Amino acid sequence: MKNVQKQKRANKSLPFFFRDEFKVSFVIIFISVALLITTFTFDIVPPILNRGIQPATFPKALLVLIIAMTLLIYYLATKNPWKVQKKLPKSFFLTLSSFVIFLVISKTLDFFLAISVLSIFVSYCWGEKRIFYLLLVGIIFPVIVFIFFETILGLRFPPGIITNIYYS
Repeated sequence: MKNVQKQKRANKSLPFFFRDEFKVSFVIIFISVALLITTFTFDIVPPILNRGIQPATFPKALLVLIIAMTLLIYYLATKNPWKVQKKLPKSFFLTLSSFVIFLVISKTLDFFLAISVLSIFVSYCWGEKRIFYLLLVGIIFPVIVFIFFETILGLRFPPGIITNIYYS
């Protein structure tokens, strides 16, 4: 009799707020909303001192993007549930270690070069093996980031090997 009761409960789905997808999404959205609220307390920079956009605009846009992407991932997780894994995949730890490599390269050599190496290494760790596409990502992504920071935000990359060539 107990086995029958356990089996019935096992087939019954949990309410949405007990599912892992909801818990993870809720925490991310809760933290993002709390941080978004704090961005409304930032001071407005006078136009004479402002280079590019206002300092509070970028974090607001980034947090809204994080919330939107989290909602999209939650929606996709309800359509295709997450598979349960006992331990994290090897690619997770390789990606985590690539951020240490990014810090070392960006502090010693060049920030632009570090973004390029990071994008190639992360793409490789997550399954892309074709050299042409790895090099394409390693060139196009840093250029897009560089243009975004230079034109939209009005910020300069820190000095380094490649950025010194561009700025001189």
